[in-house]
Amino acid sequence: MMVLTATTERPTPARAVPELVRRRLATLENWLNPYSWLVTGIIVVIAAILRLNGITTRKGYIFDEVYYPTDAWDMLQHGVEWDPEKTGGPAFVVHPPLGKWLIALGEKAFGNNELGWRFPAAIAGTLMILILIRVAYRMFHSIVLAGTAGLLMTLDGFQLVLSRTSLLDIFLGLFVLASFAALLLDRDHYRRRLLRSLERAEDPAVPRAVPWWLLMAGALLGLACGVKWSALFFLPFFAVLIIAWRVQARRSAGVRRPLRAGLVGDLGWGLLSSVLVVVFYLATWTGWFVTSGGWDRHYREQNGLSEPPVIGALLNLMHYHQSAFEFHSNLSSPHTYQSWPWQWLLLGRPVAFDWKSNAGNCGAASCVRETLLLGTPILWWSFLPALAALIWFGLSRRDWRAWAILVPVAAGLLPWFYYAVKDSRTMFAFYALPALPFLILAVVYVLGAIMTPPEGMVQGPGRTDRQLLGVIVAGAYVVLVALCFAYFHPIFVNGLLSYEDWAARMWLGSRWI
Repeated sequence: MMVLTATTERPTPARAVPELVRRRLATLENWLNPYSWLVTGIIVVIAAILRLNGITTRKGYIFDEVYYPTDAWDMLQHGVEWDPEKTGGPAFVVHPPLGKWLIALGEKAFGNNELGWRFPAAIAGTLMILILIRVAYRMFHSIVLAGTAGLLMTLDGFQLVLSRTSLLDIFLGLFVLASFAALLLDRDHYRRRLLRSLERAEDPAVPRAVPWWLLMAGALLGLACGVKWSALFFLPFFAVLIIAWRVQARRSAGVRRPLRAGLVGDLGWGLLSSVLVVVFYLATWTGWFVTSGGWDRHYREQNGLSEPPVIGALLNLMHYHQSAFEFHSNLSSPHTYQSWPWQWLLLGRPVAFDWKSNAGNCGAASCVRETLLLGTPILWWSFLPALAALIWFGLSRRDWRAWAILVPVAAGLLPWFYYAVKDSRTMFAFYALPALPFLILAVVYVLGAIMTPPEGMVQGPGRTDRQLLGVIVAGAYVVLVALCFAYFHPIFVNGLLSYEDWAARMWLGSRWI
């Protein structure tokens, strides 16, 4: 951390900080490095091929595809979800519309078929990898570590399966990660504005520009909520990050009482960003607002209550949300593939999306096909040790990057522990998807620490023996993850296997069956 010490109450004169300004601006603009974009492009192309190749091999709906693609198709016809069999009209659904509208884009382009309803998920999964690479490059200033982050997600079976299946969680993960990326950019731009204030001998505690990236983060989080309400878990955690980053930035700039100095501005802009969360969330309900046939669209009118323009629609939507919240709160019916949060990182109960015996000719007496939502084991079993190491590095190095990774991991996982204990709610492993990019960043951070001496991740020319050993260890780890992914790939993509080969991949026996 670069620290400026103010010797008086006046901001540091411009002549005292030119080198700091130059170095900091160069750091902020490192995204222009063409080699970083070359690595990004290569990995994204590989990811896209893995996610799109054979995406229509499995015909018909698998797992919860019986819900979301059908809802999406109905939304194209009616503007809202429809249930011609039970109600003869609108359907009661418990997830917001945005994820289904994104699926509907694929169906609009390619038709109501496997390509139509799975293509948007594949694009979302690929975009997650692109954003993750750029986030990692910004945080670590290393093309190698950024590429490693993208490659690890590319070779993760969990993210691959969700990228090839028409569920909502991949869209949720995309918008949450994009919101975090916007927060990182806001952190950079806020620090740059502080440094420019010092350069001009202005008071760095006085805000002088609109924090557009902070507002963008709010908008993106609102879109995430428009996919699933669980995105709201991230709002208070992200708010803590924003305040902590800004206070530390003001401390680095030598601002007296850095917490109090800019707190009004922090809270004001944070509140506006939160307002944008609500605005963009409501925007995802546009189809429900502009049509008259949605569920509970005229609840008040039908129950003899006044329904004034705008306010009446919002009150009706609130009632709809109350009904959906009650459904989620009482969702405790057992399911074969349900699991608890403490099982997720251990791969204690993956979800079988599809299974067929006697599925073709594989040259054996019995052949099977399966699509199993399973993380690449070597990668996933690295997460808990990586998190433990990250806590150590965060405390010992006081490295903002460690906490920037740990906070969204906590947001993505800890609330589910609460609900598991509180009401034994039915849960599934794919609820962990929004936390996955940050779990991978935790692994990459530790790999970077292994490859560099304790004093930091950025080194000059030449390598020590310790660095060389670290590079070998990190490289061997990535190779093992790749080999593990290749071994399990058939059960990620509904490949044809003999029963014996399939059984050999069930490492945890009945827990994976």
